[in-house]
Amino acid sequence: MNSYPPELLAQLAPVMFVAGLDVPAPPPAGTTATPPKDPFVILAIRLREALISQRKVAIWQPDRSKTFQVVLVDKEVRFPPRKIAPPEDQPFITTHSPLSPLTPTSPLHPDGLIAPIWIRKHTTLVPSVFVLFKRIYESPPLPKSSSSGDFEAEKEREAEERKRDTELAAEIALRKRSTNERAIKLTAVLMASRKMLDDPALDARLTYIRRQSGLDPRAALFVLSPVTQSEIGDFVRSLQEALYDPAIEYYTNHSKRVRRKRNRHSQVSAAYNIPAAPGSSGRPLRPEGWTVRYEYKMACFAEFRGEVEVALKHYQDAYTAILVMFGSTAILPPRTKRWAEAKVLSDCVNLKICKLYLYNNEHSLALAHHSTHMRKFSDLSRGWGIGDETFEYWSWLARQHRVFAELLEQGTRTTLKIPTHLPVASSTSSSLATLASEVRTGLEIDSMKSLGLNPTQALQHPGFYYYMAARCTENRRTRYLQILESEDSLRVAASSPGFANERKVDHLTIILELYTRAYELFKKYGHPSAQNQGRLTLWIAYRIAQTYFQSGKFDMAVRFFERIAKTYRRERWDIMLNPLLTTWFACARQMGDMEMSVQLLLEMLGHGSLVDQDDPDAIQEDLMAVLKTSVPKDKDKPLVVDLTESGPILDSSLVFWNSEVTVGESAAFQLTLKSPPPISLSTLTFTELSIHFSGHIPPVIVRHSETATLDEIPLVQKIDLGNIVSDGDVPLDEVEPKMVEANLRWRAGSSIVFAGSMTSDFTTIMTVSKMVLTLKQGSWCVELPLQPHYRRPGTLQIPRWLGSLNPLHYLPIRRSHYSSVAVHYRPHRISVDMQHQGPAYLGEEFPITINVVNGDERDMEIFVDILLQPTEIERAVNYINLDGEQSSSLIKGVPFGLLASGASTSKVLTLGTSGAAGDRVIDISVQSRSTATRSRPTTGDSPPPTPNTLTANADTGETLKTLTIPSIEPITFSSQVAYKRSSRPSAGLADLATYEDDFWDDADGGEAHVVATVSCVGPTGIVIESVKLIRQDGAHAKVIDSVLDENEDDFLEEWLPGDQFCDRCRVSLSLGDNYDDGAFIPGPGVYEISWKRIRGNGEYGSLATSRFTLPPLKPPIDGLIALLDVPNTAKLHTPISIRMTVRNRHPTRSANIVIQLEPEAADGFVVAGLRNGRLPILIPGSEGSLTWNLIPVECGFVKIPKVKVINRRVVIDAQAHSGATQGFEDDAELVEVVDVRWDRRFQEAAVVAEAGADIIDTGKAKSDGRRFVTSASILVLP
Repeated sequence: MNSYPPELLAQLAPVMFVAGLDVPAPPPAGTTATPPKDPFVILAIRLREALISQRKVAIWQPDRSKTFQVVLVDKEVRFPPRKIAPPEDQPFITTHSPLSPLTPTSPLHPDGLIAPIWIRKHTTLVPSVFVLFKRIYESPPLPKSSSSGDFEAEKEREAEERKRDTELAAEIALRKRSTNERAIKLTAVLMASRKMLDDPALDARLTYIRRQSGLDPRAALFVLSPVTQSEIGDFVRSLQEALYDPAIEYYTNHSKRVRRKRNRHSQVSAAYNIPAAPGSSGRPLRPEGWTVRYEYKMACFAEFRGEVEVALKHYQDAYTAILVMFGSTAILPPRTKRWAEAKVLSDCVNLKICKLYLYNNEHSLALAHHSTHMRKFSDLSRGWGIGDETFEYWSWLARQHRVFAELLEQGTRTTLKIPTHLPVASSTSSSLATLASEVRTGLEIDSMKSLGLNPTQALQHPGFYYYMAARCTENRRTRYLQILESEDSLRVAASSPGFANERKVDHLTIILELYTRAYELFKKYGHPSAQNQGRLTLWIAYRIAQTYFQSGKFDMAVRFFERIAKTYRRERWDIMLNPLLTTWFACARQMGDMEMSVQLLLEMLGHGSLVDQDDPDAIQEDLMAVLKTSVPKDKDKPLVVDLTESGPILDSSLVFWNSEVTVGESAAFQLTLKSPPPISLSTLTFTELSIHFSGHIPPVIVRHSETATLDEIPLVQKIDLGNIVSDGDVPLDEVEPKMVEANLRWRAGSSIVFAGSMTSDFTTIMTVSKMVLTLKQGSWCVELPLQPHYRRPGTLQIPRWLGSLNPLHYLPIRRSHYSSVAVHYRPHRISVDMQHQGPAYLGEEFPITINVVNGDERDMEIFVDILLQPTEIERAVNYINLDGEQSSSLIKGVPFGLLASGASTSKVLTLGTSGAAGDRVIDISVQSRSTATRSRPTTGDSPPPTPNTLTANADTGETLKTLTIPSIEPITFSSQVAYKRSSRPSAGLADLATYEDDFWDDADGGEAHVVATVSCVGPTGIVIESVKLIRQDGAHAKVIDSVLDENEDDFLEEWLPGDQFCDRCRVSLSLGDNYDDGAFIPGPGVYEISWKRIRGNGEYGSLATSRFTLPPLKPPIDGLIALLDVPNTAKLHTPISIRMTVRNRHPTRSANIVIQLEPEAADGFVVAGLRNGRLPILIPGSEGSLTWNLIPVECGFVKIPKVKVINRRVVIDAQAHSGATQGFEDDAELVEVVDVRWDRRFQEAAVVAEAGADIIDTGKAKSDGRRFVTSASILVLP
């Protein structure tokens, strides 16, 4: 931005003049400076530092805080005159400002617009507020005495203070008159000691000074004492806040004055033209020019006030008026002084507008205005004869890009954030719906932003505009050199001042500076994952190197070329690499570096696009000229030119006929070296070609032999290399290479096919590892390493086999791996067979026989790996066992011994399974190794052999087998549980036996009868060794007896598939106080069955054990129940007794029981006993009983009389609540009566009830009560 006046670009802020803070002059040189001790001097120094540091003059300063631009001035500073007095002979002429175009002595007279001195006047010569620091007088302290003279001394002190205050007020009043002339706010700051602040007379003195000096009553007088640095900062901030509003008012009045002038001028100019001032020359300023002046001034005053939007509007109006003036050559003739001033002003106004846009983060508007400015003035420049063919045009355009880049760079150092233009995600249905609603509500602009971005409105980082400035400067230099080379143009332009100034410009230095700055910023703002940013940075680095080359700094250019070429070679940017190599070669030739020149010429040969179509042999001729006219630095050492990254000069292709061969078998191959069509290598004297192979295969050296002239060389030559055999007994460095002669000359598009075969006595991968093409000329020996397989980018090379030369015929190779051949041993003929009798039973050790047969003519050493695959079966625990080695997953390297040809061996693998049924998968790897294997030869650099490498290099084979063994249960277990109530009465509350440790009360729990069924479900039978019921009695259940206790031997026999055996056991249940109702009681025992599997040959397998736990028990809980004990049989006319027991097992409710016996005439019994009666009240946990005597009078199955049990507690409770006595008989609760002979409750019903399903027998009374009226039958015998 140094090309523009800084006053026109700086950010404007309210100006404050500060006077009275003078400090002592520094001591002369050579003397030691002592720090000041006067506290007021220290205060003045600190105030100067604090005030100056508040705001610096800068171009980019978006801060809108209430701060001033402070200028330290002398107390006697004078302001410039507002208007110049008229001459004595013309007293009636209107006076104007010294800077007005209407003033003859003004630098803008007669038609100037705005001079930088006007901005300088309002920033350095005229303030908006004036702060005057003065020291208030302080009398020396009076001596401490009580004499009568103290009163006189006091009067003298007051008189002296009044005198000094009057002088101070007069000095302030004098400054007040000068500031009042310009409506500048004057503020006085009186410095006093801390002791003075405590003086009661201080307020009166301050009031006197303010009134005498005419200071304003508000924010015009301050008192400050020597304070600390932090307190000084607070004082400065409060001072600026107090004076900020008067400063804004000052600039507002200026704006109003200018606006009145603009309005008055527009009315006057519409009526008549402004006459020229007497004695003036030239035309006066046009109305458009006055519009520019007034709009620019109002914009500046708005900027002083911090009103960014207002300033932006006035700057835009001023810019529009300037464009109107430039549109007419009559108003602003081109290439005049005023034209140049207006052009500078327009550029500065454009930057001001862009800066204010950027303050509001309106990046697209700032860029659009800047682009419009360059486009409009480019069109205007063509009309002025300064088109793009002139260096002035490109100089101006470069300046615009540079100042914009400098503006952005200054902004990014503080608050400006460059937007990142990343691609937006594809719109979904929800986002499209949101977008439609925004458009309907008027937010169409924001919606368009989400859909796309105009590249011309995408603000870039400053580096891009530095780059554009450098490119424009390059065009500027090009136009200047064209004028310099043209004699006719030189005569015309040499006399112009512009051309003379252009001669003094160092264009290359400017270009380097701009490119370097752009390079640094591109690296700073480059995204790590964006490759485009890195490529742009490399392009700028290339332009820097080109500039260094043009300026003659070849060493600096070479440094850049070396770094850039690495990336271009790696990424195959041949288009970018070609001109780089050309310039690099020119630098190397200027520096006299012959080795680099040879390398670059060979690399240029490798790029066919560099070959000149008119002179295709130019590059090789240059290379031969260098080789013939120079000598290398080291004649004894060959120059190795590795073109692997950039691309060799010959295309190569390696093809093997077969992809695999066995040991000792020949593998045919063809190696083709082809010169691309645009590249001619006919004049290069290649002496030999070294072909190196992988492994222990000796190299082949093909030496050049002139068998034919260049014109006689066919396009395709075939050279027979013969059979190349590896000799493992001799180290590779001692093997003599095979020598072959051939014509090593290539025409453009010609190729040489080297055909041969390779044989290896051991396993390896055979291929061509490298090739070295040697070029000898004079003292030069250049070696060119070539790749065995290389194709140029952008070309499609299909692998093919040369079938014949005449006619030329190729066979396509249709496989992916064609550039190498694998040498393997012959496959081993090992057969693996596995025998077993499946399925396996859970719990047994299942045998699997592994048979291995050697069907090969070689002796084999056999090893076996066995892997038991993991299973997802729950609770599965599996293992394998072989030769005493047991594992749950892998058994590795089990030796099967050495098998001769035709021999076989076998071993038994044991599989153990448990848990749930399912498939078990076993992977078996049988590894064979030939004992007659020849080891691979080692070289001097090879590491010593290890067991792993020996195994890897040996003649080994592997046979894989996968075996799936289904595992099933040999026997299954099922059970059925039935619950029976106990007939014993409950223990009383006072029974001492209940307190014994071994007391067992099953009155509430009763008994559980468990019927266990064991079934043989396997495909083969088993033999039972033992069956046991292992008792595990608990706190609530214990086994009473079991059938196994007496008949265990009945189970010890062979079980065939489908056989079932049952056992019945009784379990006593004791529900104590610690039993949780509804909880399951663990089974009190485990069935343990030991068995052996019956094999197909009648033998028994290993002993296995199966365990089955008794089912969990959950006895049903009774509430109120009636148990009827009736004998099964009776004799005719013999009395029998029946007993009714009523138990109340409800935890909280008592029962009022009524028992009714309802005999009928047809009954076959005569009843002796209570017909209708009540039992005593049954409290919870108690029971009551009633007995009848019956005499049978009939034979057969005879029903006893019906018995009904009623709980009248419900009736009594209802009567107590309602007071009624009728209507409740039908609501009595009928109690269930159970015949103890048929008392059975099964486990399944209890489980269904626990699960929440519907219960068929709920135990509740029906409405008719028949269900609960029991009529049992007895067999009456005669």
